[in-house]
Amino acid sequence: MAARDFYEALGVPRTASQEEIQRAYRKLARAYHPDVNKDPGAEEKFKDVSEAYDVLSDPDKRRRYDAFGPDWRSVPEDIDPEAWSRSRARAGAGAGAGSPWGRGGGRRASGQGQGFRFTSDEGMDVDLEDLFGGMFGGGGRGGGRRWGPVPGADQEAEITLTVDDAYHGGRRTITVQGPEGPRPIQVTIPPGVTDGQRIRLAGQGGHGGDGGRAGDLYLVIRISDPRYRVEGRDIYVPLPLAPWEGALGATVAVDTPGGEAKLKVPPGTSTGRRLRLRGRGLPNPKGKPGDLYAEARIMVPSKLSDEERRLFERLAAVSDFNPRRSKP
Repeated sequence: MAARDFYEALGVPRTASQEEIQRAYRKLARAYHPDVNKDPGAEEKFKDVSEAYDVLSDPDKRRRYDAFGPDWRSVPEDIDPEAWSRSRARAGAGAGAGSPWGRGGGRRASGQGQGFRFTSDEGMDVDLEDLFGGMFGGGGRGGGRRWGPVPGADQEAEITLTVDDAYHGGRRTITVQGPEGPRPIQVTIPPGVTDGQRIRLAGQGGHGGDGGRAGDLYLVIRISDPRYRVEGRDIYVPLPLAPWEGALGATVAVDTPGGEAKLKVPPGTSTGRRLRLRGRGLPNPKGKPGDLYAEARIMVPSKLSDEERRLFERLAAVSDFNPRRSKP
C-alpha cells in the first residue's frame, strides 16, 4: 500500500506556509484526538495527522520530504536532490499522472557495458551513476564500478508514557525489534514531550553494511493516562465538587503532575465549567508551558443520612431555582 502524502493528510497545498500547516494540524488534532473522538478510525487518523505535522513543521525534514518523497528517511543525506529528481523524472516521463515524486513502478537491474541501470516496467532507464553518484567506486562511465558503504535503515518505535512521565522526563529502557533481533536501548525522555512528538536517536537504527553508518531510530511519543486528558501541552483533569461547594464556592486541592495546587472555585460553579491553573500543564523547553484545566463535576451523595435528607428537603422547599428553566 502506498504511503499517504503528508500534505494530503493535513489538507494543505504543497505551497502552504508554516502558519497554514500549524492551523490545519490544530484543527484536525482537535477533531480526531482519541480522547475526544471515539470513532474506531479516529486514532489512526490522529497518528497520520501527527506524523505529517512532525515532518512538515520542521524545515529540514520538509525540504528532504519535498525532494525525496516517502523515501526521505532512507535516502542518505549526501544524495543530491537534483540528481534524484532528474532520475525520477526520467523514470516517470510519459507514464501519466501519479505521485508528485514520479511514478514508482517495479524496477529490475540490468548491466549495460560495465555500469548498472534500473529498467522500469514501462521500459525506461534510470542511471544509478546519476542517482547515487559517489556511492559507486571506479572511474568514468566505461570503467568498472563497485558498491560503496551501505547505510543502515532508519527505524521507528513507539513508547507510551503517563502524564507524569511526560512532565518530568527521565530514563527509560525500550526494546526495539529489528533485522538483528530484539535489543534493549536506554533512552532519555526530555521533560515536556507531547503526544505524537518524534525523538531522533542518531545511530540507533539498523546496522550499515560494508562500513556504512548506522541508521537512526525515531521514537514516537504516545501519552495515555486514566487521570488526565492531554491536548498539546494543556492538561485536563476532572474536579469532583459537592453541591454546596459549587453553590457557595470553595478552595480545594487539585493533584497536578507538578504537585498539589490550591484552586479557588467561584460561587455558582456548575458541572462542565473549566477552571484554569495557568502554567501548570506540560513544560515547554522552548517557550510558554501549557495550562491545566480542572473540569467541574457536581456530585451528590449516593445515600443520605436522616439529617442530610431533612436539609435537602428544606432547601427544595425554600428555593425557587429550576435548572431546566434558568439560563446557564
